[in-house]
Formats: sequence, structure tokens, C-alpha cells
Amino acid sequence: MHHIYCPYCEEMREEEEYSYTGEAHIERPKDPASIADEAWGDYLFFRANPRGIHHEMWYHAAGCRRYFNATRDTHSYQIHETYKMGELPAVTAPTKAAPAKDKAKPKTKAKVIPEEQQGDAS
Repeated sequence: MHHIYCPYCEEMREEEEYSYTGEAHIERPKDPASIADEAWGDYLFFRANPRGIHHEMWYHAAGCRRYFNATRDTHSYQIHETYKMGELPAVTAPTKAAPAKDKAKPKTKAKVIPEEQQGDAS
């Protein structure tokens, strides 16, 4: 069973208390009526779905009933950090456009979960 840290409740809780709600940090088009149907469809239906580090939005349904973000490795299912809505992740994957050594530091630090508190994948 997985345990997930809620940044609002400030405690580890069982995975069953949470609902995955999709990819995090997706910006809605400023004027949806002015964009092409294809661009609107891309916004609604297409997501990155990477193998590796991925930022996700979760909902604490059986607890504080608030949304928060998590950085999870989709290959190992390990959750590296959780952070409140509006904050930036501390853990990011290097990309060709922005190598890891050149990336900017986040304005607000997310809670990185120590490995011994992350729970196992069984």
C-alpha cells in the first residue's frame, strides 16, 4: 500500500483517501473562443504522459478535501514530493530545452518526502 503526504493536513495518509485528477500545471487558453478547434481539442484531450518524472494533481477526498500537486516517477510509481496548489515543484526532469544545471529554482519550495517515509509499492 502506498502512503501519500498531504501538504495541507501535513501527514502521511493511505492512497485510498486520494483521487488522481490529472496532469498538473496545464494552462487554460486565455480566450478559448478565439483559438482553432484543433488547439482546443489538444488542450482538452492531449497530455504529456511521460515515462519518468511527472507532475500530477491529486484530491484528498477522505481528508481535507483540497487539491494539491505531486511529483511522481511513472516508471517506479515513487512519489518524490507533494506541494500545495500555486507552488512550483522542487523535483523536475531534465529536458533538451532546459538542462538540469540551467533550470531556475522554484519560488516556493515543495515538501520533498524522505525515502524512508515514502512507503513501499506492494
